[in-house]
Amino acid sequence: MNAISQKAIGLGAGLALLASGALAETVAVITPYLAQPGTQFYVDAFTARASELGWDVNVIDTGGDVAAVISRIEDAVTQNVDAIVINVDPAQVGAGLQAAAEAGIPVVGMDAGSDPLLAANVTSNGYAMAAETSVYVANRIGGAGNVVMFVFDPFPPVQVRGAIADTVFANHPDITVLARVTPDVSDGGIADSRAQMEAILAANPEPGSISAVWAAWDQPALGALQAIDDAGRADEGIVITGIDANPQARDAIAAGGNFEASVAQDFAGIGATTADTVARLLAGEELVQTIIYVPTVLITAANVGD
Repeated sequence: MNAISQKAIGLGAGLALLASGALAETVAVITPYLAQPGTQFYVDAFTARASELGWDVNVIDTGGDVAAVISRIEDAVTQNVDAIVINVDPAQVGAGLQAAAEAGIPVVGMDAGSDPLLAANVTSNGYAMAAETSVYVANRIGGAGNVVMFVFDPFPPVQVRGAIADTVFANHPDITVLARVTPDVSDGGIADSRAQMEAILAANPEPGSISAVWAAWDQPALGALQAIDDAGRADEGIVITGIDANPQARDAIAAGGNFEASVAQDFAGIGATTADTVARLLAGEELVQTIIYVPTVLITAANVGD
């Protein structure tokens, strides 16, 4: 075989490789919240779908350091990745998003917030989830009593949950928000929520002085449950709700104790839909809907085994 024929074969093989999509797209997934079970679930689902699509994915966890996300985005831009996925408040990483925009690299939020520099954000409807659980609490306590709230305003998808719960409780004149707690989430939020709930219980020792605990996600609800159990106050009927319906929360709901309800986010759906959204962008599609909601379901003792 002569050199010209060899070159022709090589060129043909290269074109075939491009046509088949065998040259892998590269995608960076960047989050400071990989310690959160929910984040782990949808990152796993994203990478599974990305594997089906033949992509190379680099998952980067900054270990709770939000500021570090900016430099990791800038690193990804320098590496000339095809797309970036973030799970963080976009308002806090604007410099990184600007660098990606200038390089023409699309950035998609995976349960992040909305921002003009994001091509899309795939998430659950936090407004609807918070409305379901806060209304559940209000109804269960008959529209009267002291409620402890666990919130996390620094992260937009969770911040909106607290804002909606605030509105629901404010609509009931006989409901008093006894405490609005922002726990340390470096370990997911259980340990500090437990400690803070212990202090609240100690400051309100009378039976019936706390009617409910509303948590913007499951970890604080689980920490509060532990504190209530350890204080010997489980029989007071303190109603606890969370959001995410992670395995620990489902077990607690199934046990029939104080933890009564949570909302199941479709973490696998969020991850897979984020990957599909990235694929649409890489194919050149102009997205009309840039905030993409994945359906949720309220979990109680009635359907926790489903």
